[in-house]
Amino acid sequence: MLTTFKAKVKKLPGGLQVEGVSRNFKIIMDEPADMGGTNVGMNPVEATLCALGGCQSIVAAAFAQAQGVKFEEFYVDIEGDIDLDGFMGKSDVRPGLQEIRFTMHFKTDESQEKMEKFAEFIEKTCPVGDTLAKGTKFTLAGVVID
Repeated sequence: MLTTFKAKVKKLPGGLQVEGVSRNFKIIMDEPADMGGTNVGMNPVEATLCALGGCQSIVAAAFAQAQGVKFEEFYVDIEGDIDLDGFMGKSDVRPGLQEIRFTMHFKTDESQEKMEKFAEFIEKTCPVGDTLAKGTKFTLAGVVID
């Protein structure tokens, strides 16, 4: 059964700020000052990394009991590499992230082996991770002149 999630993202007046809205929630994204922004929010690449970590965290919390795992705390350190020359049109290198690395941290009394197995489960189950790792059909549905 397919479920459709929706968001609307609009450019705000001035600078590089944008506002994303999904359901009744908003996020402001911008670029750092040294990249032409006003630094009032994380940039879309940083938001992507946060979305991945958020998804992994939700999967960990939602499935821990069913997987027979207990932990007191969980967090993810995530970093990604991007060659800004691709974004700036200075090179033909791709403009997107070329690699994402993450480390899952658990505060638990469980064994290393058990938590590594659970980390593999998280990786396999996380929709955002799957989207980033395997790609998704990407379709421009139209251009509207208002």
